[in-house]
Amino acid sequence: MKLRTTTPASIPLTTKLALIVISILIAVAIPLQMTQKVSADQYDDRINALQQDIDAYNAQSAKLAAEANTLQTAVAELQTQASVIQAQIDINQAKYDQLVVLIAETEQKIKNNQDALGKTIADLYVDDKITPLEMLASSKNVSDYLDKQEYRSSVRNELTATIGRIKDLKTQLVKQKSDVEYILSEQKNAYQALNDKKAQQQNILAQTQGQEAAYQKLSADSESEKKELMDQQQAAIWAAQNRGGSVTSISDPTKGNYPWAGNGCYVDANIMSWNGVNGDGTDELGYACRQCTSYAAWKMLERTGNQYRYWGNANMWPSKWSNKGTSPRANSVGVIMAGTYGHVVWVESDPDAEGYIIISQYNSYDMGGPAWGNYSKIRVHQSTYDTFLYF
Repeated sequence: MKLRTTTPASIPLTTKLALIVISILIAVAIPLQMTQKVSADQYDDRINALQQDIDAYNAQSAKLAAEANTLQTAVAELQTQASVIQAQIDINQAKYDQLVVLIAETEQKIKNNQDALGKTIADLYVDDKITPLEMLASSKNVSDYLDKQEYRSSVRNELTATIGRIKDLKTQLVKQKSDVEYILSEQKNAYQALNDKKAQQQNILAQTQGQEAAYQKLSADSESEKKELMDQQQAAIWAAQNRGGSVTSISDPTKGNYPWAGNGCYVDANIMSWNGVNGDGTDELGYACRQCTSYAAWKMLERTGNQYRYWGNANMWPSKWSNKGTSPRANSVGVIMAGTYGHVVWVESDPDAEGYIIISQYNSYDMGGPAWGNYSKIRVHQSTYDTFLYF
């Protein structure tokens, strides 16, 4: 039975934004039991189904994120409008308060003038007790008498006119105060309406963000389940590889002379992390560094001097090359077609009498180091591989 593997050839999917589910449940994966004859292909459907779920969750999350951005913009616009109205309210409130003070001052002026008029009238009344003959007699002359009469009359008329003018001013101030009160009332109603609308939008925004967070959790949970399945798949591959015969590790300090083992390509917490020579996680040939395809492409370059730039995932490689067959040869590429991505290795030797070959590779799970992204060189049976590409 052929060895199955799923070694990714491109930068792995990072968990994207995921969104709230109102009534979506994730089917719990039934643990996949690994038997001696297990094939990695049985995992692919589950992995692909989980990826479809992840894509759906991420799409819904992106949609909700866009809605949240629109709501945030609407809330910000409402806040701007409310701020403008509040500024107008502040101006009119200050005007209203000033009018209240002016009206109070005017009322006091009216009272003061009324008091002065009352005193003048009282004085006139006292003077009226004096007969005109007595006033004339007390006057220096007739002209003095006439002046006194005219003075009393003018004082009374002036006070009366002043009180009238002040009352007119008060009437105007009261009307202005009434107008400002009406404007203030309208502005405060508009301000309250905007605040109510803003609160409604903020509530919808909070719900939308909550839904987005829920979808993100669904996506993250599915990513975790997917990784667990892929780990189980690799364990099954390892079991299948051992089933074909003994697998012997071979020490190789040169690590196949692979030049991109450093340059920011490293393994972290069982998850491949990339920076790469280009700053985007790729090697000089366009492959994700420390992947099986990157290593095989390097060996092809080392062997032939030709650059075979990005051919895609490992299981795509046979379609890119016409000189191929099912018999291994030294300095060829062995290809495993199974799994989501397939796997490629560099064949170091012709098969021996028992059908075993020596291969070197990168990124075979738990070989050459813990988890992914490590170099290994092994003696393995030729039946492990589906096809071989000759150079």
